[in-house]
Amino acid sequence: MASEKILNMKKAKVEELSQKMKEAKSFILADYRGLTVEQDTQLRREMREAGVEYTVMKNSIIRFSAKENGYDALDEYLVGPTALAISLNDPVAPSKLLSKFAKQYDKLEIKAGVVEGKVIDIEGVKSIANLPSREELVAKVVCGLSGPLYGLVNVLNANIRGLVVALNAIAEKKQAEA
Repeated sequence: MASEKILNMKKAKVEELSQKMKEAKSFILADYRGLTVEQDTQLRREMREAGVEYTVMKNSIIRFSAKENGYDALDEYLVGPTALAISLNDPVAPSKLLSKFAKQYDKLEIKAGVVEGKVIDIEGVKSIANLPSREELVAKVVCGLSGPLYGLVNVLNANIRGLVVALNAIAEKKQAEA
C-alpha cells in the first residue's frame, strides 16, 4: 500500500513539474555539490528576488517531465545531484544568476537548460547570461530615441528664440519711433 502511495506522489510531482516546464520561459539544470549552506541560501534568496523558482529534484522526476515536454536531449545531463532553476517570466534570469554564482563559486556547475523551448548546453547558457537584461535594452532604446528628440526640441527652441528676439527688436524700434 505504501509503495502505491509513494508512486502516486511521484506521479503528481512529475505532472506538476511537467506543467511548469510547459509554462516556463526557461529553466536551467545545475550541479550544486560542494556549495556551503550559506552559499546555497544566498543563491536561493537571489533566485527568489528575481522570480526564479530554484529546487533540488530527483533526476527521474526531471527526466519523466522533460520527456513529456519533448526535451529528451536533457537525458544525458541528468547525472548526479541536480538543481533546477525555473523562470515563468524572464528567459534570461536563471542563466544570469546561475552563471554569476558559477563564477563566484567553482563548486556550482551548470549542466544545460531550455530557453524558449530549445535545449541548450552550457555554452548556450553562458551566452544567454551575457545578454543585457530587458531593462537595459529598454533603456538603450529610450536613450537612442530621446537623443534626436532633444535635438529637434533645441532646433525648434532656437527658431522660437530667434522669432522672439526679432519681435522684440521690432517692438523696441516702434517704441523708439513713437
